[in-house]
Amino acid sequence: MILAFQLSDLITIPFGYLLGWLYQLTSSYGLALILFAILVKLVLMPASAKGKKSTMKMSRLTPQMNLIREKYANDQQKMNTAIQELYKKEGVSMTGGCLWSLLPLLVLLPLYSVVRQPIIYMLHESMETTSAIMNTIKEAMPDLVNSGNLYYEQMLAAPLLPQFAEELKGIVSNPQTLEGLNFQFLGIDLARIPNIAIWNWDNFGWANWGLLLMPVLSVASQFVSMFVMQKMNNSLVTNEKGIQDQEAAKESQMNKTNKTMMYIMPLMTLWIGFTVPAALSLYWFIQGVVSTVSDAYLTARYRKIYDAEDAERLKRALEEERLEMEKERLRAQKRAENPDGITENTSKKKLQKAQQREEAAAKAAAQREYAAKRGIILDEPEKKDTSLSGIPSRPYCKGRAYDPNRYHRED
Repeated sequence: MILAFQLSDLITIPFGYLLGWLYQLTSSYGLALILFAILVKLVLMPASAKGKKSTMKMSRLTPQMNLIREKYANDQQKMNTAIQELYKKEGVSMTGGCLWSLLPLLVLLPLYSVVRQPIIYMLHESMETTSAIMNTIKEAMPDLVNSGNLYYEQMLAAPLLPQFAEELKGIVSNPQTLEGLNFQFLGIDLARIPNIAIWNWDNFGWANWGLLLMPVLSVASQFVSMFVMQKMNNSLVTNEKGIQDQEAAKESQMNKTNKTMMYIMPLMTLWIGFTVPAALSLYWFIQGVVSTVSDAYLTARYRKIYDAEDAERLKRALEEERLEMEKERLRAQKRAENPDGITENTSKKKLQKAQQREEAAAKAAAQREYAAKRGIILDEPEKKDTSLSGIPSRPYCKGRAYDPNRYHRED
């Protein structure tokens, strides 16, 4: 058993047991890695679904984000605030998609330790026992560590364990350890580190060519996966009416970032592929293939929901346009009927006062008609002087002491 416990062992030990069990099941290290990659992808599918959903939501908001960037082009703080408010309104996490996309990397790091130290994690020997095994093999084969990287000495020693079964019987705790591990897969030694010096005709063979193809295939699968994902995300970009907006998708910041990463990440994978055993390149290759399939599945799944939303948005937009056209038609009709733009005063209070005056006049007319039939003479109401000055003959004079007979001489 492994005596020295570290926090990373919470992941590496289960990974080691799983990879070891798959190896015993398939009797092939390559098939075990392939099944391991598929199982890990299935386990991480809920997290991948959350990340995909968040990414798709962000893609759909691209036109609105472009408008915000144009509006606040000279004020970065207001731009960030407006984008945050938009994300909050639409229920989009600014870091959700990125965090979920980092989970495969968190799996790759522990897997690297499992691949690099198969005697400890796959054969379940302690560090002390592993050290004793390595010392025994090195004494018998001094050139072993010179034929490869010291960092991967366990991978070099694991296939040789059956040759030293007699010497190791008193050292190992698990008899299955003496069976060792076979890293051959389709004629390729997955424990070896690929070497680009294949133009040497002495090494011209499938074992070397296949070893070289491992990192190349892993890069190709990763590039295809990212390319397909970007195309699918761009197809989800729609404007406020629910219509696909390809121009906004091309000019979006997310599209530019993904396009840059689509070239940088495969180049990094290629470089790493020529510095680590081919087993990790095989894992990356399978991950890329499975990621492409799962991404297509998740896109198709969520696209049904978003297509329904787009159809509803388009329906509302068309209805708003119809109502606006009807209003414009009525306005045009009114302009045609009244080209001079003369309108009556339709104030509510003034209409009420006019109605009251009409009712009072009708009532007074009825009273006069009734009085005339009866022979009654009604007194005419005194007309109230409404001139500003109080003098009917001079309604606009400022002084009220004006007397028209003041300078009149009586004869």
